[in-house]
Amino acid sequence: MAHADLGEPVAGTEDPDTGFSVPAGARPQATLRRLVGPDVDGFAARHWGREPLVRTGAGENGFPDLLDLDGVDELLSRRGLRTPFLRLARDGAVLDSSAFTGGGGVGAEIGDQVRDDKVAALFGDGSTIVLQGLHRTWPAIADLAVSLTDELGHPVQANAYITPPSSQGFSAHYDVHDVFVLQLAGRKHWTVHAPVHEAPLRGQPWAERAEAVAARARDDAPVLDRVLEPGDVLYLPRGWLHSATALGDVSAHLTIGVHVVTRYALVEALADLVASDERLRTSLPLGVDVAEPADLAADLDVVRATLAEALTTVTADDVARHVRARVWPGGRPEPVGPIAAARFAHELTPGDTVRRRHGLRHRLQETGDGRIALELADRRITLPSATAEALRAALDGQPWRVGSLPGLPEADQLVLVRRLLREGVLVACTP
Repeated sequence: MAHADLGEPVAGTEDPDTGFSVPAGARPQATLRRLVGPDVDGFAARHWGREPLVRTGAGENGFPDLLDLDGVDELLSRRGLRTPFLRLARDGAVLDSSAFTGGGGVGAEIGDQVRDDKVAALFGDGSTIVLQGLHRTWPAIADLAVSLTDELGHPVQANAYITPPSSQGFSAHYDVHDVFVLQLAGRKHWTVHAPVHEAPLRGQPWAERAEAVAARARDDAPVLDRVLEPGDVLYLPRGWLHSATALGDVSAHLTIGVHVVTRYALVEALADLVASDERLRTSLPLGVDVAEPADLAADLDVVRATLAEALTTVTADDVARHVRARVWPGGRPEPVGPIAAARFAHELTPGDTVRRRHGLRHRLQETGDGRIALELADRRITLPSATAEALRAALDGQPWRVGSLPGLPEADQLVLVRRLLREGVLVACTP
């Protein structure tokens, strides 16, 4: 299956002040341009996190290079999906998974595997199919997620919704993440209303405001009332109310959820960083009545003063370290074939070409003890500082031939590259 227009990484350098790996130029934007059009700056200024956007004709006859109805059938019938990679919904309610799962037969007795025959029956009766986590189960969408995460700087996920003719899967609701909706097949009528709660955080789901959501959808005129055709894209910031109904035939759309990093993440980082102050870990008095304001007043004054003092000592580097530890694990870099990767590393010779793994979040920093640290989402690799120049080159996003990396003799380049291949940092660069 083709993976056209998914973008490529660009060369990067290290910021001399923070040590962060930053692009040498602007972020690549091929994937984002495919979704929102060529005016990415206009999208960023007028729509990102602010208001919806509809782009017609972004794909030709849908997005067949990403997913089509034949691909949906393959996932449901031949890929051995298990919960929670599938949900079914009808009349706004999610069905219990026991209605469409069971054992896989001899040698595959695990009891929560998707039963294609049961799914077919429920779909025929009007249930909407929700394929969850497609960025982990379908190669073209995994590639899309890696590329879009790189371009946005925010982790993304992908689900597909396949709705029977003239059916509605979910009633009006809002999401706590931004979404790009890609119409894959059929037509779907979308109704979008203004938020009842602006920019909700992840702990503020729509169910907490169900009455206000229902009233807004019932009583107010929609901001958007549109039919999406195959190839159309709809962008919705978090908090915007929406519902969709299939028209005339089976309808399928792909929802790319953007788990935006907000300023509140910086607040949480500050709170966690200053909480280590001993004065903030002190117990409240014996016999305190936490419901009585007067009992808390003196300690609250101490907390205010301590926070004000401690906040002045927190640096941007402290906050960045904390935030990246929470954000980086939310996105996965491009898949690596374990067998092929191990074989390539074992047989590595001068002249072989490698590159940084697409979507790999990383940071380089001198440790001050003759070592250099490569920080990844889940671990920290330390190497001799003599490898620094070659390491920076290998991580710049461009293909490098083993033997041409700067600052190291060829034999040491082989050792370094083989280590980075086995750590999943570099991959073979193939045509």
